Amino acid sequence: MLEQYDLHNILIIDIETVPQYSSHDQLPENLQALWDIKTQYQRKDELAETYYERAGIWAEFGKIVCISAGIFTAGKNIGLRVKSFASHDEKELLTKFSNLLFSQPANLILCAHNGKEFDFPYICRRLLVNGIPFPPQLQIAGKKPWEVIHMIVDQNC
Repeated sequence: MLEQYDLHNILIIDIETVPQYSSHDQLPENLQALWDIKTQYQRKDELAETYYERAGIWAEFGKIVCISAGIFTAGKNIGLRVKSFASHDEKELLTKFSNLLFSQPANLILCAHNGKEFDFPYICRRLLVNGIPFPPQLQIAGKKPWEVIHMIVDQNC
């Protein structure tokens, strides 16, 4: 399957997320109520306060603290260049990552493990929250599935 792709046009990414606040008690009251409602089904009998350690997986209650990106290098020996954007200042981190994407060709293929379900939507939601424009590689609204240039890697590959 990979033979059909130009490896030098694929950006491999992975994100690391954490809850926005260090504990449920630090959440503003309106967000505590939303957290209780949002997680009611998943946590079953568990208290909302103890379930909050999982808040990082929801873009509404989490934030991105690291995005690592790797791209294959050209030349005699194919290599992989990796750059990580890490900060607790999410807006700064997302701005730098967004600038990287804006500096790349619009047809750059994004690749991530479970990217379609987690990484790409999470990044887009947090870009939106932080008022940062979407790079062309993440602008998929109105596109047909075969027009979206995201490569998804899962356990079945």
